[in-house]
Amino acid sequence: MRRILAAAGALSLTVLALTACSTPSSTSGSCSRELPSSSALDLVDVSDTTVGEEPSITLSAPVHVDELAAQDRVVGDGRAITTDTQDLVFDLTVLDGTSGTPIAASGYTGDLSQVYPLDSWSATFPGLVDALDCATEGSRIVMALGPDEVTADTRARFGMAEDATTVVVLDLQKVYLAAADGADQFNDRPGMPAVVLAPDGRPGIVVPDADAPTDLAVEVLKRGDGAEVTGDVPVRVHFTAVTWSDRNVVDSTWGTGARPIEIDGMGPGLAEALRGQTVGSQILAVIPPEEAAGAAQGGASADDTLVYVVDILGLDPAA
Repeated sequence: MRRILAAAGALSLTVLALTACSTPSSTSGSCSRELPSSSALDLVDVSDTTVGEEPSITLSAPVHVDELAAQDRVVGDGRAITTDTQDLVFDLTVLDGTSGTPIAASGYTGDLSQVYPLDSWSATFPGLVDALDCATEGSRIVMALGPDEVTADTRARFGMAEDATTVVVLDLQKVYLAAADGADQFNDRPGMPAVVLAPDGRPGIVVPDADAPTDLAVEVLKRGDGAEVTGDVPVRVHFTAVTWSDRNVVDSTWGTGARPIEIDGMGPGLAEALRGQTVGSQILAVIPPEEAAGAAQGGASADDTLVYVVDILGLDPAA
């Protein structure tokens, strides 16, 4: 129930910005969480505080594991982590498993504006990334990371032995969508671009061999059931933008990470296209040059009509 290309017609069109992800992933939110366990986790005592409030953590004996072990002490009922590229908000405490000494902690301030792309932790705590696979928003996860699941540089920076186990207690407070997950919508306006999706939700845009609309044209390709975009707070999005005339990709967040944007700072056309839409939606917008001011990047000229496909992933807290 979206703009689907007939095979013959597609041969005369250009597909843009569609690059298959190296790890195809679900965007449906469905996930099967299976954690490697260990009796060593029984040695980690965590006080019974609300997720997001700093817990008291003690080790009743040194903790040692050869490889990752993890356990959900609290299971949240929110959105699941389905890809390593999702943006998250969490608090954590890190301890040396041998001595029980806390070696790092976040602020537990309740500030939900500290957003981390999950894969950004691969360079320091790769085991942490693995432990969060399919974890759900609102969960508290206790994990023991073996020597190979924390980089040597990270252990050295914390003054930990080469074979030390790293204990992490993490409160997962917010999980942003990986891609739009709303219901497909029927659209039949003639002369509009078509959109095809890679397995990870990344869009390719097919611009027809026709004149661009002279007025702002907006279609909802997927309609989400999340919060409404009002412009009062930043909206976190994935998007791809191409020029109608020469089909050049002038900007895209796919491959670089989702981006929070201030609606009123993106040009009047894009602002109108997004305001009133809902989290989980995917929007197709054709923006004429006079309404694209402030939106064009990557070499688009002042005369270019821009085509945007925007996935609305969530709302950020007010600055």
